Amino acid sequence: MKVEVLGRLGAWIAGAWAGVMIGVGVIAAPVLFALLPRADAGQVASRLFSLDATIGIVVGAVLVLVGLQLGRDRAERGLGSRFSLEFGLALAALLCIVVGHYALLPMIEDARAGRGTLSFGALHAIASAFFIAKLAIVAVLAWRLSAPPR
Repeated sequence: MKVEVLGRLGAWIAGAWAGVMIGVGVIAAPVLFALLPRADAGQVASRLFSLDATIGIVVGAVLVLVGLQLGRDRAERGLGSRFSLEFGLALAALLCIVVGHYALLPMIEDARAGRGTLSFGALHAIASAFFIAKLAIVAVLAWRLSAPPR
């Protein structure tokens, strides 16, 4: 019973997190660039993506713990490793945040100032790819957590 509740709670959290990412990356950012001057839209979008990354670190850490607990339960029942697929998905989402936002942000700022080896466009594309990968990973995680415990 405890594992079912934990899985459902994790599914709800991951689903809400995916919804926030859709709201920021698919809805808000394009609307900002459609309505505001490019520089202003970029500043607001940058702030939204920074908030998304901060929220993601916290929520991702919670989902890592959920994945570990579910894996522990399966391992205790002899049904697999303590390191579950859900744990791995949560870690992968965190990796996407660390690389896609925190590692690339200084490089993007350098490119915007005319420094660095890669262009702003190339770095923006790489960061966008990590964001999309994170969204896909979190959606799969929500789907996996919503399944009945095995």
